[in-house]
Amino acid sequence: MHRIISALLFCISTTLAIAQPTKPLVLADGAPERYTVVQGDTLWGLSAKYLKDPYRWPALWKMNTQEIKNPHWIYPGQVLVLDRNGREPRLTFATEKTEKLSPREYIEPTNKAIPSIPPHEIEPFLSQPLVVDQASMAGALRVVGLQDNRVIAGAGDMIYTTSAANNATAPVWQVFRAGKPLKDPETKESLGFEALYVGTARLTAQGEVTSFRLLTTKEEVLAGDLLLPAPRVDVVSYIPHAPEQAVKARVLSIYGGVQYGGPQAVVVLNRGKKDGLEAGHVLAIDAAGVTLDDRFQGEKKTYTLPDARNGLVFVFRVFDRVAYALVMSAQKPVVVGDAAHTP
Repeated sequence: MHRIISALLFCISTTLAIAQPTKPLVLADGAPERYTVVQGDTLWGLSAKYLKDPYRWPALWKMNTQEIKNPHWIYPGQVLVLDRNGREPRLTFATEKTEKLSPREYIEPTNKAIPSIPPHEIEPFLSQPLVVDQASMAGALRVVGLQDNRVIAGAGDMIYTTSAANNATAPVWQVFRAGKPLKDPETKESLGFEALYVGTARLTAQGEVTSFRLLTTKEEVLAGDLLLPAPRVDVVSYIPHAPEQAVKARVLSIYGGVQYGGPQAVVVLNRGKKDGLEAGHVLAIDAAGVTLDDRFQGEKKTYTLPDARNGLVFVFRVFDRVAYALVMSAQKPVVVGDAAHTP
């Protein structure tokens, strides 16, 4: 009996030690008591309208883990009501309004569930390959010839590639060009290659070479370019939320080859699915501490100041080893090497 009681006490004390205190929710200035959702609203926009920390949106709704993953739950026309009566504020739907909304309205094109972040900011990145790992590179088709033996090809032209597998059934393929390798700034390990999106093509015939008709081109297609089946395009509508576990990442690059980025810039992080990241995660991003040289009494000493909180990024596309995120807020320019972590 003594051993059982001791074991129970140990478990309780361990649980208490592991449990982390939850910070109280802080409402944004001017958070509305009632708000009618309209076309063009996003979950992030509503989050920022109600909370100082938008990533705590699930806590304001008292949502569980499964509910957080539900991509379709707020529609235009619904009325949000802010309840301040409990220990912490809570957001709910106005009952009288939601009862008037019929299922038919939910399936109308004008009444689709609102997205997490502005679709026009990320849709091009959802349909483009962006990152290609070594395995995908090895399985990609390579352009070996162009229509009429040309040097370049564009939309409407035929191109010819290495032979595809007999079971290659994807109707639309993406044409891309291998870009710079992505290396983890901490381990120096190769995480894949950034892919330069060139266009799309439709498979027309298979044989010793595979024939494709170019559907769209962003740049001229050249011999040596690569093709992979086009991925399914889904606009991210997961609820913005912080990761449940600690995530520490670094900015690998800023899309477009630039050195600096601000709000609505797309950044590449050196963490992905294998590190627990998923679409909808929100990470805090820090500006890297500057290095200072201090000269005192004839001696020089170098100090590196600590990283400082800069803003928030929203993860919208996740690969095994890297992820793409949209900068939602930033007080200073985001640069390569900045830290991103669980807020």
